[in-house]
Amino acid sequence: MDGSTISIARSSLPQAAADRLRTLIIEGVLAPGRRLNERELSEQLGVSRTPLREAFRMLAADGLLVQLPNRGVQVAALSREGIRHAFEVMAGLEGLAGELAARNITESDLTALGALQFDMEAAHARADLPAYYRANRAIHDRISTIAANPVLSQMQYTLNVRLHALRFRSNLNRDKWDRAVAEHRSMLATLAARDGAALRDLLVRHLQAKLQVVLETMKPPDGEE
Repeated sequence: MDGSTISIARSSLPQAAADRLRTLIIEGVLAPGRRLNERELSEQLGVSRTPLREAFRMLAADGLLVQLPNRGVQVAALSREGIRHAFEVMAGLEGLAGELAARNITESDLTALGALQFDMEAAHARADLPAYYRANRAIHDRISTIAANPVLSQMQYTLNVRLHALRFRSNLNRDKWDRAVAEHRSMLATLAARDGAALRDLLVRHLQAKLQVVLETMKPPDGEE
């Protein structure tokens, strides 16, 4: 983590601090398993320890942090098996969202998604992974909204907060990143064709590919080659 100070507005300090910490976790600045230093983060975020501790509690409720009795707070880390299970469920949820969205999609929705795709590809072209991932998230969130199933949307949100950092990391390999962009182009074309079954298959394969990239980047557990 660099030494620059990150300014946070005084209104809603705990939420603002939680949002910034979430970004640092997603982008890998705060890595899985890292123990958090209250004094350092308080200075960097420009907030006192009281709103910072409330932000810790908010992120712990989302499963991003683990509060250890008498030992502080650390960034949560999923096991390989936990990651596999989470991505399997997420693939099913996103596949269903795509199928439902294909039924509901309007020309206005397609225009909005096209604009997000343009932003995402522009970030990809300049190798700006944080900006790319923000646009990428916006596309997936928009598809979930178009699906118009609030129960599904809530389930996606709850699980995705634990997977964003891993999904972000899956684009660190340039070849895999290029492939992900191409897959997104196919998703939008399939949405425009209102082909729900095909879009469901695309999204499931997209998440399966993300899972494989994530597992490849992890150190194998003891006893595995």
